[in-house]
Parts: sequence; structure tokens; C-alpha cells
Amino acid sequence: MSKIKFFSVALFTVSAMVQAQDLEQAKKAIDAEQYDKAKSILKAILKTKPADGRAAFLLGNVYLKQSVEDSAQFTFNKGLSAADGGKFNQIGLGQLDLQSGNVTAAKAKFDLAVQGMRKKEVEEYVYIAQAYMNAEKPDYQAALTVLEKAKLANPNDPYVKLAIGDAYYGLKNQNEAYAAYRDAYNTDNTIIRAKMQEGVLLKGAKAYGESIKKYDEVIAINPNYGPVYRELAETYYLWANNKPATYKENIAKALSNYKRYMELTDYSLSSRMRHADFLILTRDYKALEMEAQEMQKLDNVNPRILRYLGYAAYENGNTDESIKALTDYLSKGTRIIGGDYYFLGLAKIKKAIGADGKTIDQALFTEGLTSLKKGVEQDMNLANGLNEIGKAYFGQKLYGVAAGIFEAAIMNSSSKNFIEDNIYYGLCVHTINRGKDAKTADLVALTNADKAMDNVIAAKPDYPEAYLYKARINSVMEKDDVMTNMYEKYVEMIVAKGPEEVTKSKSKLTEAYNNMASFFANTDKIKAKELLNKTLALDPTNTYATESLKLLK
Repeated sequence: MSKIKFFSVALFTVSAMVQAQDLEQAKKAIDAEQYDKAKSILKAILKTKPADGRAAFLLGNVYLKQSVEDSAQFTFNKGLSAADGGKFNQIGLGQLDLQSGNVTAAKAKFDLAVQGMRKKEVEEYVYIAQAYMNAEKPDYQAALTVLEKAKLANPNDPYVKLAIGDAYYGLKNQNEAYAAYRDAYNTDNTIIRAKMQEGVLLKGAKAYGESIKKYDEVIAINPNYGPVYRELAETYYLWANNKPATYKENIAKALSNYKRYMELTDYSLSSRMRHADFLILTRDYKALEMEAQEMQKLDNVNPRILRYLGYAAYENGNTDESIKALTDYLSKGTRIIGGDYYFLGLAKIKKAIGADGKTIDQALFTEGLTSLKKGVEQDMNLANGLNEIGKAYFGQKLYGVAAGIFEAAIMNSSSKNFIEDNIYYGLCVHTINRGKDAKTADLVALTNADKAMDNVIAAKPDYPEAYLYKARINSVMEKDDVMTNMYEKYVEMIVAKGPEEVTKSKSKLTEAYNNMASFFANTDKIKAKELLNKTLALDPTNTYATESLKLLK
């Protein structure tokens, strides 16, 4: 009997060791962002040992990383009653509370998770800190407060140092983050993510070349560590956008490295969605459409796939498909972002233009513009992409459509194209209303166009055309005093530049002189005559000036 008992204990010990090794393998797979592999390992552990609370917690965390919150909640609740490590699942449920904005409930669960911890234990603290940092609205300061307790308990734990680096990174404290990552790697050089994060910090400082050198060091240590290729892809993407001369070359490198990242991680639905998000950033809409079609094969009911199909369809010229996909997605009401309204708006605006390229379905255009503005209001960064679209419509002489696009663009005063967008908006509105009087003109649009010119003048007071455009806009509104004042400023600036500039701007100067003369004709005939003679000095055959002088005699 004693021998049988001995063998049973030995078998139990071996089994526990195997499960512990499997748990470590699962952790490594999670760190390497191989989530499907991690799920397989963890499900296998739970099948043989349902009472393994740590395995349940880690599995729930994987579901959270893949945004499958219902599965995460089910797994945490089931793991809560586990005899071994069940309390870790309080942390998982606490993170779900943070997701829903219930900080008090989360804190109560975190307190339960740390009850009965031994003096030098830190694992629960690290996971609680990660929960704060991974929440939809991260609280890095709360994470750091928790990690200070872990640091007191075990100052040399490398995972505590790694998490401290993440907290400082979230707080934008580059120096403290770098020191923590360096210490984590020096303490345990198997934690390769700590070394990778040094490159991430350099990326944030726009030191792209130095950042890539750090990633290359990681690849030299482990060429199969997938996350480093994702960071490389994102760094090349940022480099491309910050240095337009490198755009084509660096975007190609970004896409190549992201492909390598996918090869080394997995092609699960969540990974494909992350890839799709990156393809949107890099504007590779052909590849996005292919990726969305592959996702449909994996899960034909996931609503988020409709987003990708809608974006790709618009960019690839299929407005009907885009409108259908995005309308269906928005009707489901799940995690809607500004881009969803933005692309739907653009698709409707495009469809509103008739086959002849001239007639406009005004009702559909208004729907599209309303959706577009809603998208920009929700995500102001989207305004940056409207300049190119608006100028394309302007070039087609679709001034009403272009005005709507630029009106949405100037909602973001921090847009990189803000000044140019204001100029184009003013030009469009003036062109639409040119030749009308104050009774028939769109005074609301003209007033907004006038404000747009004020934006330009405030930013570029030495730009003569801004005063010219403002004068023209006020002329249509019959605000002749403002018109005259703006024409005067325009003339002063052009004349100050010298004879060559005067010759180049002859037609605009004669326009200014003639309009100012018209204003002064009833109040100051001498001034009016002087201005008309300036017109004739530039253009002796100018009919308006010649006839007006006859009337003033």
C-alpha cells in the first residue's frame, strides 16, 4: 500500500510539473501575441485540471485581448471557484468593471485578489496594474501606485520592473520608462519585450532610425519574436508619414514587416482585424478588401467585418456596396467610431453626383455631408484626409460638393491643412454665389466663408490673396465698407512688393481699384477718380474705368 501511495504522489508531482511548464508556455505564447496557440494550451490545461484558476484567468485575459468580452466573463466566473489560484479571476472581473466604468467595483475585486498574499509575492499586483493599463480608459497612475507595493515586496522582480516601464510609458515619462525597461532586461535577459520597448520609446520620440536599430538587436536575439515586426511596421508607417519623401519606400517596409508579424503570430479573426486596422492606416484598400473577404470565411456574422468591407468598397470605387455595408454596421450599434460615419458620408456624397458629373441629388448629398461631419466631430484627425478629396471635386468644378467637403475639414482647427482648407472653402462659396445679389445669395454660407478668410488672415497676415478673397465675399454680401477696406489692404501689399508683382497682379489690382471707386463714387468723387485713373494706368482700355470717369465729370 505504501508503494502504491508513493507512486501516486510521484505521478501527481510529475503531472503538476508538466502543467506548470504548459502554463509557462501559454504565457510565452501570449507575450509573443500567438493568441490562438495560447488558448489551445490553456484549454488543454483546464480540460485535465478544471480547478486551475491561473489557467482560467490567463484564458480570460486572452479573450479580452481579442475583444471577446462575453467569453472572458464566462471564463473568469468559472475560474473564480477554482481551488488553485481562483482569486486571480477577481482581477479579470475587475478589469471588466473598469471597461464598463465602474472603478469602485473593480477596486473591491482587486482588494479580494490580494488578500492573503505572502510577503514577497507580486504576481497579483502585476496583473492588477496591467488591468488598469489595459482598460479602455487606462489609469497609469493607479497602475503605478499598485506597482510601488510590488516593488516594496520584491524590488528585483523583472516583471514588476517591466510593468513599471509600461506605466511610465503611459504617463509619457520617457526617462523613467527607459530606465525601468533597461533594468527589467538586465535582471532577466529572456524578457525580450523589455528590450523591444526601448525601441518603442525611441519611436515615440520620432527617432525612427535609432528605434529600428533597437528592433534589429531584438531580431538578432530572436528572429521569431513576432511583436518586434509589428513594431517595425508601425515605426516605418510613422516614418513614412512624418517624412513624405520616404513615404513609398517606408510604407512598403511597413506592410512587409506586418506580413512577417502575421506569419509569426496567427491568422485568427482578431489578428486579421488588427491587420485590417493597419491596412486602413497605410491606405492599402485592395489588400483590405481581400482581408475582409478572408475574415468573412472565418466568421460571417461578426459586424466589424462590415466596417472593413465598407471602407474598402468606397476606396475601390463601389459606392453602393460601401453604403450597404456601413449602413448595416451602424444599425448594429457596436463600438462605432468616427471613420464609420466618415466613409459612409463620403460614399453617399459620391453617389449623389449624377452620371453626367453635374447634377446633384441634393437630399442624398445632405445625408452624406451630415454623416461626414458627424465622423469628423467624433474623430477630428479624419479632417486631415479631406483636403485631397475636396480639391478633386474643386478641380471637377463641383463647387457645392467641394464646399461641403472643406466645410467638414475646417471643423478641426488643428488639421495640417487647416489654412488651405479655409481658402478653398471661401473660394467655393464665393464661386457659387458670384453674380448674385444679397437677396438671392446664400448669406449664411458667405458669412462662414468670411470667417474662413479671417482664419487665414490670423494665421498668415502677409498673404495678400486672403484680403482679396475676403473683399470679394463681402462684395456679394453688399458689405461695401468691409469690401473696400480689404481691397485697400490687398493693394498695399502688392504695391509694396514692387513693379514686377504689380504687373503680374494687374487684373486683380484693376478689380480692386474699380470696386473701391464704386464705393467712393457717391461720397468722395476725387478719391473715386484717382482710383479709376490707377486702373487706366495699368489697363488703358479698361471699359469700366473709362465709362465711370465720364459719369463722374
